[in-house]
Amino acid sequence: MPWLELTLPCTEAEEARYQTALEDVGALSVTLTDANAEAPDEQAIFEPGVGETPLWREMTLTALFPVDAAPERILAALDAFDPELDLHGAVFREVQDQDWERAWMDQFRPMRFGRRTFIVPWNQALPPEAQAQDAAVVRLDPGLAFGTGTHPTTALCLEWLDGLELAGARVLDFGCGSGILAIAALALGAREAVGVDNDPQALTATRDNAERNGVAQRLAVHAPQDAPDETYPVAVANILASALDALAPRLAARVAPGGRIALSGILAGQDEALLARYREWFDDLRVATREDWVRIEGVRRQPGR
Repeated sequence: MPWLELTLPCTEAEEARYQTALEDVGALSVTLTDANAEAPDEQAIFEPGVGETPLWREMTLTALFPVDAAPERILAALDAFDPELDLHGAVFREVQDQDWERAWMDQFRPMRFGRRTFIVPWNQALPPEAQAQDAAVVRLDPGLAFGTGTHPTTALCLEWLDGLELAGARVLDFGCGSGILAIAALALGAREAVGVDNDPQALTATRDNAERNGVAQRLAVHAPQDAPDETYPVAVANILASALDALAPRLAARVAPGGRIALSGILAGQDEALLARYREWFDDLRVATREDWVRIEGVRRQPGR
């Protein structure tokens, strides 16, 4: 079955307006890709919630409509819904039906993070180095939830986990997405992990990926309001800087004294404010960068200090 595809360029600041308008005029799906990536399909986000902040400053929106929809009527409806939208870059074409998720996964390749952590898609064989006895392998089918290791923030967090001694530890993955960080922690020797996310689709993806990696019995997933009030020796939160700021007291309360935390999803320039924010609870705060993204790590202060 063919579809009518509309592509539009937009910026991070405009994305919510464009997506709201596209959904209002009947788009069946909306996909965002990095307009500047050499292989944008590797970093696709499928149907984020309205108002959620995407990961790129400049992006391409791709919307699918029934094949018999009239392009001129779609543009007229968009203009009527929001006259401030710039529709000059709109391009329509007819595309054949396909498994969009599987087409994206065909672009996803095995990746190594740190010394021994490997993320390998289900549809590909293990590379030779991932067959070493101490290799920590995550077989990932991220589905519609973000988190494949291709984005710098995920890579920064995976490398951080790879550098820790996790044997027997309990790990909190706040904003778990596909579950990649929690599952990697378990592969690296953690005893248990807890994934927290406010997106039901992410919780489903995390459960599915945990099952396929044989760690479902050791990985619990919760919506934020249902997450247990417990402390963990290791916590990681790969979300947005604004959320890290708002959730700072809550995240700090989840890290045991002497425990370690990693924060990412932070653009360069946003780290100074977050460093100041988290100094209330954490010592030894350090920054690592990759491309335009930042990871902050620290150690939870002992009581009375």
